[in-house]
Amino acid sequence: MTAHSSAKARATRVRILDAARRELGRDPDRGLGAVAEAAGVTRRTIYAHFAGRAALVEGLAADAGEAVRRASAVARDPTPDPVTSLAHLVLTLWSVGDRYRTLIALAHRDLGPDRVGALLGPARDAVAGILAHGQRQGVFHTALPPGPLGRALEAHVLALLDSVNSGLWTDDGTAAATAVLIAMGVGPDLAATTVRRLRPSR
Repeated sequence: MTAHSSAKARATRVRILDAARRELGRDPDRGLGAVAEAAGVTRRTIYAHFAGRAALVEGLAADAGEAVRRASAVARDPTPDPVTSLAHLVLTLWSVGDRYRTLIALAHRDLGPDRVGALLGPARDAVAGILAHGQRQGVFHTALPPGPLGRALEAHVLALLDSVNSGLWTDDGTAAATAVLIAMGVGPDLAATTVRRLRPSR
């Protein structure tokens, strides 16, 4: 395979994954025909890159998991301010929200809970760590332990992403991050100030 053909194959694979993310994100039951049409390729082309739907979904899941892992890595650096850490994490995850939402959507049909847990593990661990830190400092709710509180946060963010994707709302993550902080127990003024500090040009 020449360098040109290899680059073309990679570009086609990316186009297929992008189309699959859009189509399966809207409806996890969409078939390969719909994905091929959205990508502007034939079903045969899809089969040249993926052995079938299961392989395509696995490729999509791996891509989504890597995007979430990179985004959640921002929380790995310890900071004395858990409010800022959580706002930063939400803003960063929002930038890969399409992948995050698609991964959750696929979980209910194509991926087992163990696989989803492995893919979302870095983000969930980061959130739980930040929440535990904030609970110790008294800035987040303490009625729930960090694990369940983190799952509630995850559902909250997904609901906000769905609102954007369905056209009910427009947001670059600023309002979402502010809403998440408030939901976790941060006062509205501090929440808004923290997010504005991270997005000074907004």
